[in-house]
Amino acid sequence: MTGEVVNLRRARKAKERADAAAQAAANRVAFGLSKSEKRLRDAQDALARRRHEGHKRDAAAPAGPSTPENA
Repeated sequence: MTGEVVNLRRARKAKERADAAAQAAANRVAFGLSKSEKRLRDAQDALARRRHEGHKRDAAAPAGPSTPENA
């Protein structure tokens, strides 16, 4: 029975490294954006935020006829 001697600790660590590298590659595909894509996304987010903030009601404005000033 002559075969190649395998260090199980090294084999386990090599497999974990390979799995981590595969996961990293998948994450780069899923989450990786170029600089121009990041800038575009940030600009779109800022525009949406400004539009949303623009539709807020002013807290100092009277709420309607139920307030004592308007009654």
